[in-house]
Amino acid sequence: MGEIVVAGLAGVLFGAGLALSGMTNPEVVLGFLDVAGAWNPALLFVMAGAVPVTFLGYRLAFGRGRPWLAASFDLPKNRAVDRPLLLGAALFGAGWGLSGYCPGPALASLPSLLPGTLTFLLPMLCGLWLVRGRRGG
Repeated sequence: MGEIVVAGLAGVLFGAGLALSGMTNPEVVLGFLDVAGAWNPALLFVMAGAVPVTFLGYRLAFGRGRPWLAASFDLPKNRAVDRPLLLGAALFGAGWGLSGYCPGPALASLPSLLPGTLTFLLPMLCGLWLVRGRRGG
């Protein structure tokens, strides 16, 4: 039960950070990607703040030896840069660039009912369902 509470609190904190920084608005993200037009550097500043916090967080967490609420860290075993990884990254990037949404901000913006949020989320969920069914898990 503690894992669910901590995951929920982390999700709320992440969503609040996305909303506070304006990253739930796809126009901000699309403005960042429009380097030849009306470029908006807001996403760059969000990333510049997030990278050091993430770096320190990982150093503190892995320095403990094990997580607070589990026996060990659940890390990916496959470290290969293979075809499925590259195709998935390309699809993710294309979807993000075309819509201005990635999964976290799309979920965080759902309560605001911004146009296009459901148009993005429903196909995303269908894609996740299809991939999960294909992998048998």
